[in-house]
Amino acid sequence: MKNRIIKIFVIAIFFSGIGCADLEENPVGLLAPEGFFKTTKDVESAIFGAYGVLASEPLFGRQFASALMLRSDMVDIGNRSTAAERVQVNDFNMDDRNGMVSRFWPAWYQVINAANAAEAGAISLGLSEAEINPYIAEARFIRAFSYYHMVRVFGDLPYIDFAVSDPLALTTISKTSEADIYTGIKADLVFAKQWLPNSFVSDVRSRPTKGTAASYLASVHLTQGNYADAYTEAKWVIDNRATFNYQLEADFQDLFRADKADALREPIFTFDFLGLQSLGSLNDDLMGPMAGVRNTPQLGFGVNVPALAVYTTWNALDYRRKVSFIDSTFLNNGQRVGYLNFPNEKRPHIAKWRRFPGRANVDGRYSDFNYADFRYAEVLLIASEALAESAGVNAEAEGYVNQVRARARNWPGTPTAFPANVATGLSKTDFINLVLEERRLELAFEWKRWYDIKRRKLGDVVFKGPGSLEPRALFNSTRDYLMPLPATELILNPNLLPNNPGY
Repeated sequence: MKNRIIKIFVIAIFFSGIGCADLEENPVGLLAPEGFFKTTKDVESAIFGAYGVLASEPLFGRQFASALMLRSDMVDIGNRSTAAERVQVNDFNMDDRNGMVSRFWPAWYQVINAANAAEAGAISLGLSEAEINPYIAEARFIRAFSYYHMVRVFGDLPYIDFAVSDPLALTTISKTSEADIYTGIKADLVFAKQWLPNSFVSDVRSRPTKGTAASYLASVHLTQGNYADAYTEAKWVIDNRATFNYQLEADFQDLFRADKADALREPIFTFDFLGLQSLGSLNDDLMGPMAGVRNTPQLGFGVNVPALAVYTTWNALDYRRKVSFIDSTFLNNGQRVGYLNFPNEKRPHIAKWRRFPGRANVDGRYSDFNYADFRYAEVLLIASEALAESAGVNAEAEGYVNQVRARARNWPGTPTAFPANVATGLSKTDFINLVLEERRLELAFEWKRWYDIKRRKLGDVVFKGPGSLEPRALFNSTRDYLMPLPATELILNPNLLPNNPGY
């Protein structure tokens, strides 16, 4: 994968002027399918352009991923002198002028328009279904993936499923209902599951396969509470795991070692960054610096820093805690100190995106990470939760959690007894809570926790309840399950008014 990353980012520049807010004033990269697409290689180029924007600073290089992390009860602001826009997202007092939202909103539409252009270009070639549908399926997966993230963050928003060659066509577009967006997402994923390959050359995980599409279908159904359908899709992935070359990695730490990224079998869909390379915001990975300890050899910005309770309430016998946190570091004088003696934020920091970044600068920026948006472990946990919800707690549902816990017991070379297998005889409510807690720990700092809080409407519990890890007095359940549409969008297109409730 790494040997074609630069090509992807060069192509992405072609699409990087395609936003929603700047379509009228700066329509760089707008494509007429009949003028650009001559062969399937041209279609693939547009698809690669979409991947390039995904692996960029506005999305999974920093802004979008950080916003999701800060919105959860797992990641707090460490350095509160950081940009006010980050503090606002974290504290639930943002408004429609928030700078983070203003940057990742148009980036998502750049990805979507590249996918739409690829689909339209593919259709324009007039080839047989067998020749062209795999390309269309990949484009439709990217569109579904993008809207799936956006709809969970914003709710109703413009749903554009056509290539934009005339920017004036978007100046009067209205919002599409959340329900209709989900209908489009599922239709795209069903098509992708039918036509995508089982694998790509070299088992690349930054391009989707049938298994990828089915995994996201399972997640979409889980989010919508369609538990029987979620279980069906997750079980299909599990039953066909050998076909897709999926398995839990034996050592949890290996999942967060950039030098092992291309050989991993657990990731289902990733964003592939190339170390020490960037083209503007493309390939600019700042997740390590955002989490790093400041003013030590383990340098960073100290922004995404969990509250102390996230660390102290996590049993130290769980290997995942050791992998997930930096709780000691070296000072400039060479002395190793624990977190209580860190120079600034005196609490453990996130290690997943900082400890083993591969080729990167001293802050961990420009890493070699393949960030996983979906892992096989999550498929197991989806199957467990969905089965318990649809058919009740049984040995199969327990077994999926036990597989994840068994890996968590595997300290390198030293199997342990914690966490133990799930106790039998739990009520449905207790078991579902157990699965949600398992997701919180297994997927810690991987930008999934906020989505669980939102879909289960846990905000008042996790931010205001007696056991809150990161209390947030300003959390308002009538407002804060959605973010605001950017003010710039509403100025350009008043048809998008009103904004989400409370903004």
